[in-house]
Amino acid sequence: MTITRVENSIFTSNTWVLVQPGEGTWLVDCGDVEPLLPLVEAPLHGVLLTHAHFDHIYGLNELVARFPAARILTTADGRDALLDEYKNLSAYHDSPYRLPDDSHIRLIADGDVLPLFAGIRAAVHATPGHNPSCVTFAVGEYLFTGDAYIPGVKVVTILPGGDKRTAAASVERIKQLAEGRVVCPGHGNQAPL
Repeated sequence: MTITRVENSIFTSNTWVLVQPGEGTWLVDCGDVEPLLPLVEAPLHGVLLTHAHFDHIYGLNELVARFPAARILTTADGRDALLDEYKNLSAYHDSPYRLPDDSHIRLIADGDVLPLFAGIRAAVHATPGHNPSCVTFAVGEYLFTGDAYIPGVKVVTILPGGDKRTAAASVERIKQLAEGRVVCPGHGNQAPL
């Protein structure tokens, strides 16, 4: 499996592109779609959302228009935010954004294990605090943490739904999960813990 980081134009968030030759592509988060297209090997199975803040979701409508079979995997809190521009914070930016309906959304929860490719699975770990919808995905030797943990950066908890104590507990959980893995955060480059 190859993993490629694409830095998005809004708040320099990351989209991670996971490709297994002959088996297709999964994304972790989705910002700018055009830079992703040359990297996607069909089929595009879907998007694993680390959380439903605007800078990590704004490309989803364009993505599912281009790839109608793609699924968006998120928590119940994530689903609510995808359908509400105030909950995903896009109402406070130049381009309010929401999904028109929940037809592409598939709900996930802490403890789920998601088959991605043959022999490759994503373990779902709830890591709220930055936002109630935050999850971390463990995929082999990689850990996709979104904004719940960015190495060297204090977790932002002042936004609606943020909680300092919950974030601190999530950071501790992520640090345990990160042992022996490469951290792929929602902003910045991947790094060993």
